[in-house]
Order: sequence, then structure tokens, then C-alpha cells
Amino acid sequence: MVLLSPCLSPKLNQFHAHTFWHCSSRKLSVPRKDQLYKTVSKPRSMMALASNKESDILAGERLYLGMDFGTSGARYALIDKQGIIHSEGKREYPVFVSEEKMDWVRSWRAALFSLLEDVPVHLRPLVASISIDGTSATTLIVDSNTGEPLWRPFLYNESCPDALPTVKSVAPANHTVCSGSSTLCKLVSWWNKEESNKKSALLLYQADWLLWLLHGKLGVSDYNNALKVGYDPASDSYPPWLHSQPYSQLLPSVIAPGTSIGNLKEDIRTQFGFQEDCIVCAGTTDSIAAFLAARATQPGKAVTSLGSTLAIKLLSTTRIDDARFGVYSHRLDDKWLVGGASNTGGAVLKQFFTDEQLQKLSEQINPMEASPLDYYPLKAVGERFPVADPNLVPRLHPRPESDVEYLHGILESIAHIEAKAYNLLKDLGATQVEEVFTAGGGAKNEKWTKIRERVLGLPVSRAKQTEAAYGAALLALKGAQHDSC
Repeated sequence: MVLLSPCLSPKLNQFHAHTFWHCSSRKLSVPRKDQLYKTVSKPRSMMALASNKESDILAGERLYLGMDFGTSGARYALIDKQGIIHSEGKREYPVFVSEEKMDWVRSWRAALFSLLEDVPVHLRPLVASISIDGTSATTLIVDSNTGEPLWRPFLYNESCPDALPTVKSVAPANHTVCSGSSTLCKLVSWWNKEESNKKSALLLYQADWLLWLLHGKLGVSDYNNALKVGYDPASDSYPPWLHSQPYSQLLPSVIAPGTSIGNLKEDIRTQFGFQEDCIVCAGTTDSIAAFLAARATQPGKAVTSLGSTLAIKLLSTTRIDDARFGVYSHRLDDKWLVGGASNTGGAVLKQFFTDEQLQKLSEQINPMEASPLDYYPLKAVGERFPVADPNLVPRLHPRPESDVEYLHGILESIAHIEAKAYNLLKDLGATQVEEVFTAGGGAKNEKWTKIRERVLGLPVSRAKQTEAAYGAALLALKGAQHDSC
């Protein structure tokens, strides 16, 4: 699954504030076609075409489309087999409200088809394969016959503590699923609340559901997305303790990321002008797609994503899973992608500073001087990694009079959390980190990079390619190459 293609453009996981959801018993009514929705805002598209000349594409050459559905919006990247980007763009999620609640399903669907529409018309016939990444542990319970959601989506950062005792009673100690935000906790929470529709229900992840809209085969997932429901990537199977549960009937079949699932549906091909042989490939999570894009292919190489939250991924020869600290491992060929995700990050900065202020204030920081301020920057109560504590309270005081000093203190405190995370992975037995590549909006802040380099005691640089959509395109390329063998 590690793809050795060249990479371009940073992942724009723009700092964006998100509501921290808790499980609710509110059922999602499947919308009728005649049901009226209140549209709050229309989707906006900002296109950045890297190369869009027919002369740049050799005769007979095919292209590979990757789409990223992150926390704050959706993006696409269209590459050739050399990894050169021929087109890319992004969409904000359109805001739809149903019964005074955000209708994420309709928003994601609209963004998907908007991105397909944004792919230049003359390039669509050249697309050989498509893949999608989505946010980890964003979970849907859908009707196994129609694919329509039976419940509102459980978002990536949603916690279901009501299900945690049940999950801990069946799963091995300190397993990845033993966290309130795991997919299994979300499934159990739904199972315990919902009385009807269980027989026709199916669990899918955000990327799976979006891919289903393209290939039409319900019930297919990948082993990266399935990790947090309890799938064992080492044995390539669901473990017996999970199979024995009554809700195991909802679990999808699992294949390797980048594996061809089937051809693009005829109605999609006709609508957008793709070829009959265009295939749809299994996806992955957004953070893994960003890691793939960064080309951190050797053990000891790591990627820190500084977006709305802080996520780290370290390539290790040893698998580490410990729910006590929010640590888990994804399979990456014969190696392991070890890490976790903290709730600190850019969303906290957005509470206090605009983008313009962040830029101007950062310029005045001396990154070689340590800040005396000691914070634990969180947007809300609760932390996942390197401390798994749902009751951890944000610490952002005292606030000095100087905004420069305050920003310096927050940036340095986030760097200390990052350092604690990498030290924890080492203590648990992972390969020691040797170099860190940076993805996300925070990668653009050079002063922050210098602060992190000092705090981590490691070389830190902005990866040439960190766009998760690019990583998804590499999966599409892998699927097409394997399918043609």
C-alpha cells in the first residue's frame, strides 16, 4: 500500500471549529424526495488547476482521481502515473438543515457530485480509477437494501460513553475500540437505543458510503476504516470476540485500501462523461491518505497533521495498540502506521485569532526562545491522545497582555503535546521517530515549525505533498495498476 510516487501540494485541512457531538437518541428520518430542506448556504468552489493542457498528457495516458472528505471540506486531485497533478480543487461543505439539525449526509453527497462536476470536462474521459478517503470513525448506519441512512451520522469526534462499559466487557483490555469515540462504541450505542430496522441495517464509514454512491455495491469497506470497529488487520478478519456479538451482522466486508471494487455506475458515467472501464477503488482514512501523500516510506519517518486537530502517524516495524493512551496502529503493507489524534490544534487557535492575526503575530515570535507559559490548549473538555481523558479541562490561562506572547505560549504548548505523543510511542515500543514531515494548515507557519523543531529535537519540515486527496489518488493509481495485471 505504500506508494512511491512523487508528491505535490500541502493538505489544506483548514483550521475550523467543530461542535463536539455526544450521542443522542434522536433518530434520523430518511428524507423523502418531496421533503423540503432549509438551505443555509450554497457550496462554494475554489479551484486551483495545476496543469490543465491537453498537450501535457501523452496519447493514451490515463489519469487517477482521488477525493478527500476531511473535517472542514472536500477536495480532489487528478494525477497521472508519474504522480503529476493535472487538476485539483476543493469545495466547502454546503450547509443543509433538516429539523434544525445539520444534514451531513445530504451535504457530503452534494459535495461529492460537485467535485465530479469540477473535474475539467476534457479530462474526465481519461480517468481510469477513483478512490476516496474520509474522516476516521465517522460512521453511518444505513438500510442494507437502499443505502439510505437509518440514523444521523456519528461524526469522527463524537463520543458515546454510554456504550463503553459494554464494549470493554467484550473486547480485549486496552483494545483500540475501548474508547468512547470508537466506531464500535457508536455501533453499540445505536444498537442499544434502536428497536426497529436492526435486521436490515448495515454499518458503513463515510468513505465507504460515498464510494457506494459511485459503484453501487453495498457493504464494502477497507481495513483502515474498519480498524476502530475491531477489525484485525494482522489476521485480515474480524476477531471471534466481535463475531459472537449480535450486532456483528451489521459489519461490512473488508478489503485492502486501493483494491478495485467495481466499475463506475453507468448513470454516473453518462452524467459526467467518464469511460466505461473507469473503476472505483476502496479508500482509506483522511490522515492515512495524507501520510501516503507525504512519501514517508521508511521506519522512523512520521507525519504530524496540524489541522483543526493534531494527528500524528509514525511508520514503525512494530504494531502498538493501547486504548489507555489513545494509541492505535494501521496496517501499511508489511509495516505499521502507529499514532493517534489529539483534540488540540488549529480549532483552538481559531477561538482567539483570525488567519490574518495568526500570520502577523507569528512573524513577531522568536522561535528560538522558549515560552514560559504552560497551557493545554483544547477547544472543549476532553482529550484523546496522548492522554485519553474525556474530562480533561482546557488550560489556556493566565493570558498575558501581549497577543504575541499568548500565541507563542499556545504554539509551544501544542508542540509539547506533540513531543509527549512521540515519546509515548517510543516508550510503548514503536520505532523511534527520526524525522517529522508536517501536513495541514499549520505546516505553513514557519515560526511554529522552528518552535516544534526545538521542542522535538528533530528535523521538522513541510512535506512537499501532504494533500489527502493526493494520497487518495495514489490509491486509485494502485488499484488501476493492480486491476490491469
